[in-house]
Amino acid sequence: MNLSLAIGHDAPPLDLDVVLPAGEIVAVVGPSGSGKTSLLRAVAGLMRPRRGRIALDGDVWLDAARGVSKPTRERPIGYVSQHYGLFPHLSALANVACSLTHLPPRERHARARACLELAHVAGLDDRLPRELSGGQQQRVAMARALAREPRLLLLDEPFSSVDRSTRKRLYVELKRLHAELAATVLLVTHDLDEAALLATHLCLIQRGRIVQHGAAGDVLTRPSTVAAARLLDLPNLFTGTVEGGGAGSRLRWGPHVLEAPAAAAFAPGADVAWTILPTRVLLHRVDRPSRGESENPVGATIADLVTLGDDVIARLVPDGLPDDRLHLKVSLHVARRNGLAPGRAVAVSLLADAIVPLASD
Repeated sequence: MNLSLAIGHDAPPLDLDVVLPAGEIVAVVGPSGSGKTSLLRAVAGLMRPRRGRIALDGDVWLDAARGVSKPTRERPIGYVSQHYGLFPHLSALANVACSLTHLPPRERHARARACLELAHVAGLDDRLPRELSGGQQQRVAMARALAREPRLLLLDEPFSSVDRSTRKRLYVELKRLHAELAATVLLVTHDLDEAALLATHLCLIQRGRIVQHGAAGDVLTRPSTVAAARLLDLPNLFTGTVEGGGAGSRLRWGPHVLEAPAAAAFAPGADVAWTILPTRVLLHRVDRPSRGESENPVGATIADLVTLGDDVIARLVPDGLPDDRLHLKVSLHVARRNGLAPGRAVAVSLLADAIVPLASD
């Protein structure tokens, strides 16, 4: 059971061919203008692509070549837009009930109340949207989207209009609803942290094209191309030369030769871009030496430090590479215990299995 998308369109530009797993939360992530909302509108039937095919579990919604395009009302979807789209003159109950006009009035209102309860806004039936908080409006919009028991729930940046604490509560509620309903969720967002928290499957999009997709953990930690690494905003992006082959493959990075088993996918002598997560750069700690310090050791000088809550990001100038900046992430406690400060010399290890060579775009 899958959501199959093969879409071609000129304005806005879309050129997608991807099969997404059903029953999961799929996050579509990309910058503004990348085609995220256009993709959602095409799936919803609010925009008709010039070319392509859309099907859910074999049920064809669009086949441009055969002239097939099911209207939105015939697609088993729920849709929550960025600003919720609640009718300002209708109560919360009426906003949900208006999506159930195919039911008799008594059954319609009973179903609407059940959906409000499911979305944790029971008791607010008679309130108008202006009488609700941002979080409550989002829950009413979610209740309306779920009212017709959709097989596919489409969410267009639904958390962007609420404050951070409310957003965190809504994240938990979305995960709960997904577990209870077992529907496929297609979530559009530009927020990587949001995608990492919510998604089981991640799809990176740029200029209407899929850059990479797969299990969220794989995409976030092992981008396949330079473009994917940049979309993920990975700070450690360098160039090296492949040496050796097979399990003994290495990357030469300036004066440093790094064990990098993943470099076996590239020919010896090839110049390749590569990345490593800041959390996989290990500080040689004066307070707690480790046997792992022999793995890809690199000397460096601290250029600067940035404290982010309980974490510290250190930008390092690697020995022999004055133009490169290697980012290291440690806890504030570790930074203090080891006396990290700008200008101080340190040693780090780059975990071999965490070094990811990148294909060219």
